[in-house]
Amino acid sequence: MRPTRLFWTCRNPVAIVWHFSTSASSRKSTRLSALLDTMPKESTHAITMKAQRLKIKEKMQKYPPGTVTMQVLGSGAKGAPRSLYLFTDQSRYLFNCGEGTQRLAHEHKMKLSRLEHIFITRGTWDNVGGLPGVVLTIQDVGVPEITLHGPPGIDKIFTATKRFVVLKNIVVKAAACKKEHVFEDNAIRVTYVPILRNSGDKTSETDSGTEQGSSDDDIDYYAHAIDRTRNPHNNDQAAEELPGKNSDDPVEPDAILRESVMCYAVRLQPKPGSLCLEKCVEAGIKPGPMLGRLKSGEDVVLDDGRIVRSADVTQLPDPGPVFLVIECPDESFLDNLVEEPSLHRYQVGRASAEEMPMLIAHFAPSHIIENPKYKEWMDKFSTSTHHVILNESNSCMGSSAVHRIQHKLNLLEPTVFPLLNDVIASKNSSCPTPNSEISSDVSSTTDLGREFNLARAKTFVNLGLRPRKLLDCNTKVISDPDEYRSEVMSIEGFPAELEKLKAELSSLVTENQKMSTDYPNVLFLGTGSCIPNKTRNTSGILIEISPDKFVLADCGEGTYGQLVRFFGPDDVDRVLRNIKAIYISHLHADHHIGLIGVLKALGRVGNQGPVYLLAPKQIMFWLHMYDRQFEKVLRPIQVVANQELLYNNYQLEESVQNALKDDLGLKMVKTTYVKHCPNAFGVSFEHVDGWKIAYSGDTMPCDELVEIGKDCDLLIHEATMEDELKEEAVIKQHSTTSEAIDIGRRMGAAFTMLTHFSQRYAKLPRFDESGTFGDNVGIAFDNMRVRFRDLAKLKYLHPALRLMFYEDVDELETKAYKRQMKQERELKKKQKI
Repeated sequence: MRPTRLFWTCRNPVAIVWHFSTSASSRKSTRLSALLDTMPKESTHAITMKAQRLKIKEKMQKYPPGTVTMQVLGSGAKGAPRSLYLFTDQSRYLFNCGEGTQRLAHEHKMKLSRLEHIFITRGTWDNVGGLPGVVLTIQDVGVPEITLHGPPGIDKIFTATKRFVVLKNIVVKAAACKKEHVFEDNAIRVTYVPILRNSGDKTSETDSGTEQGSSDDDIDYYAHAIDRTRNPHNNDQAAEELPGKNSDDPVEPDAILRESVMCYAVRLQPKPGSLCLEKCVEAGIKPGPMLGRLKSGEDVVLDDGRIVRSADVTQLPDPGPVFLVIECPDESFLDNLVEEPSLHRYQVGRASAEEMPMLIAHFAPSHIIENPKYKEWMDKFSTSTHHVILNESNSCMGSSAVHRIQHKLNLLEPTVFPLLNDVIASKNSSCPTPNSEISSDVSSTTDLGREFNLARAKTFVNLGLRPRKLLDCNTKVISDPDEYRSEVMSIEGFPAELEKLKAELSSLVTENQKMSTDYPNVLFLGTGSCIPNKTRNTSGILIEISPDKFVLADCGEGTYGQLVRFFGPDDVDRVLRNIKAIYISHLHADHHIGLIGVLKALGRVGNQGPVYLLAPKQIMFWLHMYDRQFEKVLRPIQVVANQELLYNNYQLEESVQNALKDDLGLKMVKTTYVKHCPNAFGVSFEHVDGWKIAYSGDTMPCDELVEIGKDCDLLIHEATMEDELKEEAVIKQHSTTSEAIDIGRRMGAAFTMLTHFSQRYAKLPRFDESGTFGDNVGIAFDNMRVRFRDLAKLKYLHPALRLMFYEDVDELETKAYKRQMKQERELKKKQKI
């Protein structure tokens, strides 16, 4: 008996574990029923919030907004999203939504709760990678509907992700964005300007650095990649059909998504002049209906016969400024863009003063900005028009929070917590003006006879559209190391604790010779669960086997950005070229949605040789559909299904096993099903040099994981919940802190690193001070890199960490106390009944 298939997302990770033998179907049914009975019922908060939103919206949409600002959220720098955020005192709009958008929005308090429209210029990961996370986030806060604007088929991103992104309480609509059609609400009027690829140009997408035609070789390659994931002897759970194989989701290899971009001409709705109360008083107008009549443009007659004209007591009306959002990904779109008549109307000689754009946002790579034809086209706009460039030539990644916590942790142990290498402005650096922000690739714009008001995009660069203000490049994301260190050193007792820690670490001698080398070392890129926050990203681990051999384990959203942030925009290419394998533990979005970004980066740097993708075979539905309908990403990889690596049913071909050994030095890679969701795996990596690392992925305590991790040097285990939330951990199929530590003890792990903490533990997980942590247990943080010889240091960090984050510790203890009091009150009520 096969159970009905269930789908869920990492936002509501109520996972039905199904990995028992088929002969135990009756026992499974009983367990399944029991688990369903204990599941939390759907909360009514979303329904309540929807009702409140609709009431507010109905009231506000009668009037045009009084304040409108366009702000850069993501600059498009390496590893950073590229997105523009238009916010009014009533509503919010996004123009492009790259991977990592929701994390930046969360850090900078750019509330997404009023977001109802997202405008996409092109169906590439640079523009849509953040959509799944953003839409799940706004669903959680009660947004009933979101509308996607963009090239036809842009909404297919949610068709492709439907296996792991379930939208139960929100409707995603796709606007019909036809040429010269208009979207408008009370705030903005948007004209769609589709630009097609030049006729005769071969379909190509240079973004990924690989040829993009649909050749026979490509078809053979993808067929081989998919067939590698099929196993006729495997009858494991929830096998899914791939596109084109009896799937109800047809694949369109020549989708128009690949052949078009969508530009936007946006105009604010006109706003009538506001009433000047001071002038009304001077004219003798008393409070009452006359004020309303004057405001609506009507002249009034006073009791003494005097006529008060509306124009004399109101400010001039605002017809609404214009801005353009333009994408030109490569030369194959350039001719059609510069010749597009609907954009000519905004250029000098054709545009009225009211239609001169205040801003043009350019989503174009450097070689297009530098192209003489593109420069000539830019030169036809007004000299007063501001130009903002969003591409990889920028350097701002947008986050200061990650630097704040890293500088603090660096005080404890600089080799374990090295400072980050992304470019960020210092507090004391001078603030450049827009023209001095011109990058080297566009500085020759002065050859056109004048200087542009040209600026590199940085988070917080903004333009006031109503009231009108000049482009502001002075507000920026900054780092202030002195302030960060001062915050910690001013904590009572911390300086003494730090001195004690330094003394302990300096006297530490590692006796195990195997742990004296620099390799392997483990870099934690993301240590939080479910959704990213400003200090903990979602799951990602980089294992450096040697200077030229890396394995990436899990790829939550923003993993590529974390690599750039840690290694820097230059050295990250070296790391990418040496990633030999990527392991995905299971198909919840917080563990694999960042894979596309990593694969695109691998294509960009020209990674040599095959990159092995060790993953549940069901991932191919998502990857293949994205590859066919959006952009090519599969070429750099060779798929190895996790199902072929099962320790108790090992089926990997000998040739692939030998290749893994030759390319990575891995003597054996073993997987096992774990207790989390269908097709969730734990893994162990055994190296020819004798070391062994085990990784749990997401799971409840699992005997099979103990088996494959026996006597490992390092166990990396999820510890999502504190011990007092064990019931919640069971419902969500996760482990508590003590359960994770116990698994390490049972398997004889030399050391256990805890990770994948619930985001309620943003800084430090809650654990029992009385002895839960032993000498061989450590807490993982983002951007923490440990060698085997560093592991012995970690036990000494706990007291200093608790002092460093004492406010968070106190808050967790207060919440635990209140929770306990509530439980005691409920127990007393039951006893009385």
